[in-house]
Amino acid sequence: MRSVSNRLPIAALALVASTLMVLPAAAQDLHPSRRPSPMGMARTTIGDAYVRVVYSRPYERGRDNIFGTEESEALVPYGKVWRTGANEATEITVTGDVMVAGQALPAGTYSLFTTPGPEEWTIHFVGALGLNGTGRFVDGEFQPVDLGAETVLAVTAPAGELAEEDSVDQFTIAFEEAAGGGTDMVLRWIRTEVRVPISAP
Repeated sequence: MRSVSNRLPIAALALVASTLMVLPAAAQDLHPSRRPSPMGMARTTIGDAYVRVVYSRPYERGRDNIFGTEESEALVPYGKVWRTGANEATEITVTGDVMVAGQALPAGTYSLFTTPGPEEWTIHFVGALGLNGTGRFVDGEFQPVDLGAETVLAVTAPAGELAEEDSVDQFTIAFEEAAGGGTDMVLRWIRTEVRVPISAP
């Protein structure tokens, strides 16, 4: 009888220990680095302004129709607002005033949305933050945000096509030196490339 009672606390401790070991493992699965579309960041300095973009980077994953018409069932249809990545809406921070495609953007943090098109894209800088896609979850229910009312600046930029050998499997945002000087914020995925010029005021 004594041996049975001695074993019970040991068994109980083993059960608690195994439960505690499982909880951190489950929590780790939610870590951004283990998402199917992991987080990425691009940053640069333009004049006196520090510029940083934080976004999620989806892969092609065998999908051969990323940007295209709604009728073709493209993943990101032309004319539809896109979160410019995956998961939470992409966010851009500028610590000083800058010019984007020739128009003034005040210092601040913005959600960065895009509306792709076959010839050009519209880039939207939206004041509403903490968005999941085009809205927020409130008490477990998705509530869309009026992005038009929250838009601080919208500019257009031409859409280019990469050579097949330069195709980009994972969506990428980067800052690169522009051909005529200055800086471009460059969006690339598969064979689509969009360059958005950003300069000091």
